[in-house]
Amino acid sequence: MKIFVTGASGFIGSSVVEELVRAGHTVTGLARSAPSSELIKKLGGTPILGSLTDLEILKKSAGDSDGIIHTGFIHDFSKFAENCKIDQTAIETMASAIRGTSKPLVVTAGLVDIDKKGPVAQEDDHLSKSAELTPRQSEQTALRLFQEHQINTRVVRLAPAVHGDGPHGFMAGFATVLIGIAKKTGKSAYIGDGSNLWTGCHRLDAGQLYRLAFEKGEGGARYHGVEKVRVSFKDLAKTIGEKLDLPVVSLSDDEAAQHFGWFTKIAQTTLIGERTQTDAKLGYKPNHLDLVADLKRATLPLETNY
Repeated sequence: MKIFVTGASGFIGSSVVEELVRAGHTVTGLARSAPSSELIKKLGGTPILGSLTDLEILKKSAGDSDGIIHTGFIHDFSKFAENCKIDQTAIETMASAIRGTSKPLVVTAGLVDIDKKGPVAQEDDHLSKSAELTPRQSEQTALRLFQEHQINTRVVRLAPAVHGDGPHGFMAGFATVLIGIAKKTGKSAYIGDGSNLWTGCHRLDAGQLYRLAFEKGEGGARYHGVEKVRVSFKDLAKTIGEKLDLPVVSLSDDEAAQHFGWFTKIAQTTLIGERTQTDAKLGYKPNHLDLVADLKRATLPLETNY
């Protein structure tokens, strides 16, 4: 099948392109620059020059494809709300191009702001209406398009720390934010007793999940890209501190607000999910290193964008 991938040269999107090409699909990938285009070619895809704000390009590329996998996002957190709106508009635009068809549209979401029935997010748990931690509307938009317009959308919810060696070196999602804060402040910190739990997802396992969600997923469904290994925030802070040779400290709520800034609420939240339904329905079988093991063996980024 011919699949249009946004974010195709990015950390996660590049793994999706590799996975799709290996499975025999034809891939067109959105590229913002000449270097991004070259990377997509190297991965076996065909680049389409444009960005998430080029709505006509998005609409045509989506319409010309047999389906879409949307991994693109503008990771400038100084304009987070604005970029979330751009993301929503991009999803709506691509959906308009496949309205009236059964073409799949796979979108990216996370474990933040889920209205959990217990401590662990389940695939059928809904999002909280308050959207306290993030203004991102990707999941809400995809499910609304499915319910109101019968667009064949499905959602991949990723762990807070998607990790691994990508085209531009090692990254680890929200854990990359923690690495950047630790380097900036000279300490690796957790809040209170640090007992809140996080999980990860290796980028290559994420690539597998997106392919399976595209090939075998159902409209309106949510699938979890999470590891079964969970780590306390305290132990995650210790791993980062040991890796960077920095002291590891516990912070009060007031100290945490100063240390973590905009990231404080995320840093004190449990972000773990179950994937029983995902494994059973898609045949998902992740087989790469877990978050802590990957952090311990990795060369951590010299700089971060957060």
